[in-house]
Amino acid sequence: MTLKKITAFSLLLLLLFPLTSLKPIPNYGSDFLEFWTDVHDNYAYFDKKHCDWDKVKTVYLPLAEKAHTENELITLMEQALEELYDNHFSLNTNLKSSTRLAPTGLDLWAEWVDGKAVVTEVRKGFSADKVGIRCGMEISSINGIPVEEAVKKRIGKCITNTDTEVKNYALRQLLAGTYLQERVLGVKQGDKTNTVNLDKAAGNLTDKQQHATLLDSRILDQNIGYIRVNNSLGETDLIPLFDKALEQLRNTTALVIDLRDTPSGGNSIVARGIMSRFIQTEMPYQKHVLPNEEKLSGIKRSWLELVSPRGPFTYVKPVVILVDHWTGSMGEGITVGFDALGRATTVGTRMAGLNGAINGFSTTQAKIPYSFPTEQLYHINGTAREQYTPTKLVDLNNTSYNGMDDPILTEGLKAIKH
Repeated sequence: MTLKKITAFSLLLLLLFPLTSLKPIPNYGSDFLEFWTDVHDNYAYFDKKHCDWDKVKTVYLPLAEKAHTENELITLMEQALEELYDNHFSLNTNLKSSTRLAPTGLDLWAEWVDGKAVVTEVRKGFSADKVGIRCGMEISSINGIPVEEAVKKRIGKCITNTDTEVKNYALRQLLAGTYLQERVLGVKQGDKTNTVNLDKAAGNLTDKQQHATLLDSRILDQNIGYIRVNNSLGETDLIPLFDKALEQLRNTTALVIDLRDTPSGGNSIVARGIMSRFIQTEMPYQKHVLPNEEKLSGIKRSWLELVSPRGPFTYVKPVVILVDHWTGSMGEGITVGFDALGRATTVGTRMAGLNGAINGFSTTQAKIPYSFPTEQLYHINGTAREQYTPTKLVDLNNTSYNGMDDPILTEGLKAIKH
């Protein structure tokens, strides 16, 4: 082919496929750097994390620059965010290979006790409960790998100190599992070890959870009212339903508010809508701190958030709030708020321990959304929300609860009587 013919052929190609129509090859490194910078500038809990965030950029940015697909970028961002071992930090998108969110996608709670991975709570009615996992059991392996080894492999590359919080985070990430793989646990009780497939019969039931109503209410024995919130603290429609339930329970001698199924959190409008029915004057219920402003200016910024009375009447009888490890984020905020207002006795295990208030971000090119804590939250007495302990702390591994259907409710009713 002559040079003239090659040139004519090239011109024909340009006419048929102009350069402006060619889709540019994405550089996912710019997305990752944007993600890293957002976290660097706004994350509120660096002061308590054993993470070298500068090293995160050194380790993961070159990998992102070599990524060919958005899925590869998402996987790298998931790995990077786990370096902060913070369950309130998540991508708002996922893959089949992604780990389920904890505590929403978790059906058993375990932690390291005296060097062992011990089950300290089981989510009633979900897969772990249905296959016979019980409090006090020791987890010896996860998907065929000894638990110590599995946890060690899960810990990030940029963590400078592997303390108990780091190990507990890795353990619960492994127990939540991915959407691709069934969870097979080796569990010990006494001298006996069994292998249990949590998902073989019906899959992970946290993936399928649905509620027919936003809340349930009824009257218990001795004219005690009961309201259970069904993981709906982000639904403003919950407010009129709560008002209606409270009207029906107006003449009860006390009230139990059950927040043990609020792992997905919610918003402060709903929280204030609930708390406002139990006070007669405007009062503070939580403290906010914005660390980024102090980092930039050297001047600390903090403020108290108030809740104001609302509704046709104030419920003034005794109130008990029930909580457990599936009381998350705004559920924790309501619990701490009721305590700060002096309007309830809180009863249950420690809660999910989710850090602060989150804000949403997104990368510019690939539009990958992510959310993480940008504000620290505190009880008005100065206790960090994630460190709050219920007034009546219930240890479900206590043998006195053996055979008891609902120890936390039982202790809540006792608290009312006393």
